[in-house]
Amino acid sequence: MNNVIKTLGYALAVAATLVLTGTAGAQTGTNHAHGHSHDAKGSVYDGYFDDDQVKARLLSDWEGDWQSVYPYLADGTLDPVMADKAKHGDKSAAEYRTYYDIGYKTDVDRIVVHGKKVAFFRGKETVSGDYETDGHEILTYKKGNRGVRFIFRKTAGDDAAPRFIQFSDHIIAPEKADHYHLYWGNDRAALLNEVTNWPTYYPADLNGKQIVEEMLAH
Repeated sequence: MNNVIKTLGYALAVAATLVLTGTAGAQTGTNHAHGHSHDAKGSVYDGYFDDDQVKARLLSDWEGDWQSVYPYLADGTLDPVMADKAKHGDKSAAEYRTYYDIGYKTDVDRIVVHGKKVAFFRGKETVSGDYETDGHEILTYKKGNRGVRFIFRKTAGDDAAPRFIQFSDHIIAPEKADHYHLYWGNDRAALLNEVTNWPTYYPADLNGKQIVEEMLAH
């Protein structure tokens, strides 16, 4: 990450193993559990799909004003989500909180996508760039599920804005995102290997309680 919009990355004790498949261009899913039902759409959400289901997407799928959920984790607002995960998962609520603290951690608290422009807000500092599609990548995780990262390359804008951004939102074809994980930096290939830190963004007009409700619905 560049020095203006630095995102803190951490290594997990057990890192997910990735196998990069396909040559089509870019997007990767994350390996954290959301507990969706396994109907057709739920299976895609959980990372089970065929290559021919993956379709190109435009930046407009992520159009809007987005807020980081990390502050809500830090202040305890997301504690009910961690408790719910503990009921259905293999970790305690505290362990899930630690896991998501690593995943959500970022100092970019707001992102605005409008047309081809993406603006990154870090406190009172803002950098922005114009981005165009750079394809997608399909990633295979250690446990057998997969993800798609939709990648966009900077064509103009501030030097401090990242050269590449990669969206992962559990969607593999054109559809408006309701939240997403974003990876950014200047090395396209290196970003594909980042699976422990996935800053996550929800619409800026949602409050903490509404975000909790959205997460529990998943």
